[in-house]
Amino acid sequence: MREYGRPIRYSYTERDQPLAVYQTVFALPSGDGAGSAEMPSAARPFTVRMVTELVSRGVQFAPVTLHTGVASAEAHEPPYPERFAVSETSARLINAVRAGGGRVVAVGTTAVRAVESAVGADGVVRAREGWTDLVVTPERGVRAVDGLLTGLHEPEASHLLMLEAVAGRAAIDRGYEAALRGLYLWHEFGDVHLVLPAETPHTEHCGSNCR
Repeated sequence: MREYGRPIRYSYTERDQPLAVYQTVFALPSGDGAGSAEMPSAARPFTVRMVTELVSRGVQFAPVTLHTGVASAEAHEPPYPERFAVSETSARLINAVRAGGGRVVAVGTTAVRAVESAVGADGVVRAREGWTDLVVTPERGVRAVDGLLTGLHEPEASHLLMLEAVAGRAAIDRGYEAALRGLYLWHEFGDVHLVLPAETPHTEHCGSNCR
């Protein structure tokens, strides 16, 4: 794969990019991305400087792992099972933030799937690892995540059900209408926006053009 393969490239990118471009600031120290079929693109706008600034302002980071599969399935079927891990340390941090009235914002749909695969019906996140076939839908809802940063997804993608579970259909529709009007780019090198529950004061999608 390293010798003959190449990353997925969308039509609006002019040429293939080196693998390093697909690594985010949160990637494992080895930086080889082993295990994932696609880049967890919601983290692309983050830089070391930005993370340092956020930490200095009191934002805490709880690392989780989910090896992303192929997100753009041909027939828009549910996502495939993916390997994930939530450590004891991260589980304790997430639980502490929730207990203190804080907000848990996942960086990407992959992080949501990992955390929600480790939370029980009681809302407590516990250390867990393995393979998850969880599909977060409005009917299932979210138990530990209060919001997420994510890119723009195709109209029939299963990820939209996850966004709906977080913010409701009306807010998601408004956000996508605004993105279409603004000619935002989609997928890995497109735009990242913040999705928060509709009942909070911040109901709009905050678009950040990451071209």
